[in-house]
Order: sequence, then structure tokens, then C-alpha cells
Amino acid sequence: MLDENVALACKEMMKKGSSSFYHAFKFLPKQEREAVFVIYSFCRMIDDAVDEPENSPYTLEELEDQFDNLAFAEGHFIWPALRWLLSSYELSKEPYYTQMSGQRMDYYRTAYDTMDQLEDYCYRVAGSVGEMLIPVLHERPNQAIIESGVALGKAMQIVNIIRDIGADQRLGRRYVPLEMMHAYGYSIEDWENQVINQELRNLIKALTDQADQWFEEGLQFIDTYPKKSALSMQLAARYYREIIQVVKENDYQVFTARAVVSNKRKSQLLLQLTK
Repeated sequence: MLDENVALACKEMMKKGSSSFYHAFKFLPKQEREAVFVIYSFCRMIDDAVDEPENSPYTLEELEDQFDNLAFAEGHFIWPALRWLLSSYELSKEPYYTQMSGQRMDYYRTAYDTMDQLEDYCYRVAGSVGEMLIPVLHERPNQAIIESGVALGKAMQIVNIIRDIGADQRLGRRYVPLEMMHAYGYSIEDWENQVINQELRNLIKALTDQADQWFEEGLQFIDTYPKKSALSMQLAARYYREIIQVVKENDYQVFTARAVVSNKRKSQLLLQLTK
């Protein structure tokens, strides 16, 4: 059993870091819910080590070193939480190393040229989360079910990229592939000048179409999940997909406005799934 104080710390980290994920997964049974809190918390720490090093208790290298020696790691609630998680579900460490490798890419790749490059990144930073979650959420996951979880993670990362275009630009990053920009007639100059035009709308629609394909793949085995796990996954997907709807309502102003799904809208999406 996970220590109550450790479980609470992980819960609070998830609640603070992603209200969408917290509201989506709070319906799970206690053990599965706490496992998701732990997974989210460690992924949040990996992300913060790269994006907010001044607020992070560890560097990425220190996180990796502690994870290498997890049996002896001390000094933070995440280490006993991870020991409980990996032993309770007999999980592999591999997806967590994949996650770290993806976050490390932000150190040396600040712009993407091709969709293949972007998909690799999306797999590493978000598809890997699917690999972490599915063995917790599904009673007997096979490889096809795990791959569908990877697809769902990649879909959510595309949504993140669309939502965070402005924030990433301020960090000197461009995840939207140059080949897609060229295909839709949106230039680097347009990008740098934060131009909102039909070319940008078409570009974002193309990215959304790719995300929707992965959302569909991600939920194709949803009927094989326990009822509460299925609800959580569907909610997470819908909450994320709704971000794109807010982007449209903001007339694609992705440079200076952050698309946020209100709690009221989340409640409406929940009602649609449960009525």
C-alpha cells in the first residue's frame, strides 16, 4: 500500500499541474488512481527539470541517476512512490527512460523540419506515458492495446503543441514542422511575426486531423477496459480535444492567448459520457 502522505503529495502535484488529467482520472479505484498520480508526478518532474530548472529539485541527470538506483533513492516523496508503483504492477522502467530521452531533446533540438521528427518526439514525451498507464488501467493489455495507448499520448501531445505555440515560441522553440508550414503556405516570417491568417488556420487543421487520427486509434479498444478506466480515458481524450475547439473560438490566436477548457465545459463533457 502506498503511504498516505506520499499519495497525497502525488495527488496535489497532479491537481496543481493538470486539472484536466486530475478530473479525468479521479473516478478510478483507489489503487489505480494513486498509481496514475505517481506516474503523472514523475513525468511532471522530468518535464520541469528541463522547462523550469530554477523550480526543480533535480536536474534531468540527477533524476536519471536516482532512477537508475531507485532501490536506494531518498530525499523526495517520488522515490518511495515509484518503488511502490513498479513493484505493485510489475512495470518496466523503459518507458520512463524514453520519457527522459524525449525531454532531453529540448536541450538540442529547438525546431522541427519533418513530421517524422515530430512524431518521434511525440512518442518519446507522450506516447511513453501511454506505455506507463495502460498496464495500470487495463487488466490484460496486449501489444495492440499498448500501442493504442501510445497513439492516444501522441494525439494529446499534438494538442499541447497547438495550445502552446506562443509559449514555446517565447522559449525559442518551434514544434510545428517546417515541411507542413511550407505545404500550407505559412512562412517563417509569418511565424516570427505571429501572423494569424487562413494559411495558419489550415496548418492547425492539418495538425488537428493528425491528432484526431491518433485519438481514434487510442480509443479503439476502449470496450476492453474496466468501466472506470474506460471513462477516465475517454474523459482525458475529450478534455484534450476540446482545447482545439477553444482554439477555434479564439480565432486561432495561438501566439498570445492560451486555450483553456473551463470546468463548466468539462462538466458538460462528463455528462455527455455518463448520461
